[in-house]
Amino acid sequence: MVGITRPTPGEHVNADGVWDLLQNKGKMTVFSLCLLLCADLLDLAVGYLTVTIEPLPPVVVGETVTLKCNFKTDGRLREIVWYRVTDGGTIKQKIFTYDAMFNTNYSHMEDYRRREDLVYQSTVRLPEVRISDNGPYECHVGIYDRATREKVVLASGNVFLTVMSPPNNISVVAENTPAPFSRYQAQNFTLVCTAKGGKPAPSVYFKRDGELIEVISYTQPSTGEQGSSAAGVRGARPLISRDLDDTKLQRSLSLLDPEGRAAHLYTESPQRVHTQGQQASEPSPATEVIPETVVSREFPRWVHSTDPLYYFSHTHIPQSDGSVVVQARLTWTLNPQLDNDALFSCEVKHPALSMPMQTEVTLAAPKGPKLLMSPSRAKVGDTVRITVQGFQVGSPGNEVFPEPLFTWTRVGGRLLDGSTEREGKELILERVPAELNGSMYRCTAQNPLGSTDTHTRLIVFENPSMMKNTQNQNNEASRTDVLGLTWMALVLTVTVELT
Repeated sequence: MVGITRPTPGEHVNADGVWDLLQNKGKMTVFSLCLLLCADLLDLAVGYLTVTIEPLPPVVVGETVTLKCNFKTDGRLREIVWYRVTDGGTIKQKIFTYDAMFNTNYSHMEDYRRREDLVYQSTVRLPEVRISDNGPYECHVGIYDRATREKVVLASGNVFLTVMSPPNNISVVAENTPAPFSRYQAQNFTLVCTAKGGKPAPSVYFKRDGELIEVISYTQPSTGEQGSSAAGVRGARPLISRDLDDTKLQRSLSLLDPEGRAAHLYTESPQRVHTQGQQASEPSPATEVIPETVVSREFPRWVHSTDPLYYFSHTHIPQSDGSVVVQARLTWTLNPQLDNDALFSCEVKHPALSMPMQTEVTLAAPKGPKLLMSPSRAKVGDTVRITVQGFQVGSPGNEVFPEPLFTWTRVGGRLLDGSTEREGKELILERVPAELNGSMYRCTAQNPLGSTDTHTRLIVFENPSMMKNTQNQNNEASRTDVLGLTWMALVLTVTVELT
C-alpha cells in the first residue's frame, strides 16, 4: 500500500490510500469502506459533469443578449439544449439544441420567430430582445454514461433574463374637463400625467415653472415606489415670486395684512386689522375693483393663499405585455389669478433612459374665441354654421389649457330650436327665417381659469329664388281666381237663360 496525505474537502480519494484513512480516522467500519469503494468505482464509470451560467445584467428592449452555458466534464458530450421557462416553471419550451452526435444545431421556434443564433456549442445569442423574452432560461447538458454507453447523464443550470423597456408615451391632461368657471367659490384642480410602456414602472414627478413641487402624498407607496415619491418632495418657492402683471400683483397683495399674512375675506363680518403704533388700515378701493378687459374676462370674487398645498397620488396598472401604465395625479386648490400662465411639467425617470422624459402644459384662460360664420352671406332658408376657429392673439400657442367649455345663447331671446343655450364648438341654425335678421348670438368660452364672451350678429339677406317661387305661386293663385270667376259667370248666364 502507498500512503497518502489527508485529502482536502472535495478531493477524490484513491483506493491505494484507503488503509491510510482507516489508520487516521480510527472509526471507519467495514461498511463505510464498502461505500467508499463503491462511490469511487461509480465515479470512474460515470465521470463528472458540472454546469454553470453567468448571471446577466438587466438589458433594454432592442439590445442583443448572449446566453453562455459553461460546463465541465470528462465524459463524451451528447447534446446541449436551451429552454425558456414559463408559467412559473410548469412549462419548459425548447428554443435551441446542439446535437454533438451529428454536429448540428437547430432552432425550435417557428421560422418567422427564429431569432436565436449559435455562437459556440454552448452559447446562444438573442438579437433585438423584446419584453416577452423576460424570464428564466435553463441550459441542459447531456453526456454518455461510461458504463453502458446508451444512457445519457444530464446536468443543468439556470439564469434569469431581465428585460427593461423605457416609457414610449407620456401625456398630461386636466381631470374632469371641460368644466365651467367658478365665480364665487374655490374649486380643486387636478393634473393627470400618464406614462405608458415602461418596465419596470417609472418614477413620475411634477414641476412648476421648472422647479420641483413640494407635494403631500395621500397614498401609501410600496417599498420600491418610495423613492419616486421622495423625488418630487422638494422645497417650493412662494408662488407670489413669479412674474405677475400689475393687476394680479395688486389684487393678491390687497389680501395680505401688513405683515404678509392672509387677511380675512370680506364675505365675513368686516373687521379692522390693528398693529401696534398704527391705526386701523383698510384696503384701497382701487385695488379691490375686479378688473375688466375688452374681451370681458371674468376674475373670481375669491383669492386663496399664495402658497397652496399640492397633493400627489399615483397608481400602477399592469399590462398584458409586462409593461406598467403609471398615472400620477397632482391636486391643489386653483387660484386663477396666480395659476394663469403657469407652466406645469411632468417628468418621467426610468433606468432604461439616459435622461428624463418630459411633457409640459401651460394653464391659460380663454381669451376671446374667434368665430367663423358660414356662409358669410346668409340668405333666407340657408343653414348657417357659426364655428369657433381658435382664440385671439395672446393665448400661448393660440391654444387654451385645460380644454374650454363653449356655450351658445341668443341675446334677448331663444335659439331657433326653442332652447335657451347650446354647448359645443359649433352652433347650427337650420333654414333661418327672415325674422332672425339682425339677431345677436353670444359664444361663452370658459374653463376653471376664467371666462370670456364673444358676440356675432346674424345678417339675413333676401333669397331671390324663394321670392321668385313666392311670386309664381301668387300669379298661379290669381289665375286660378280669375278662372274661377269666369266659370261662375258662365254658370250664372246659363242658369238665367234656362229660366
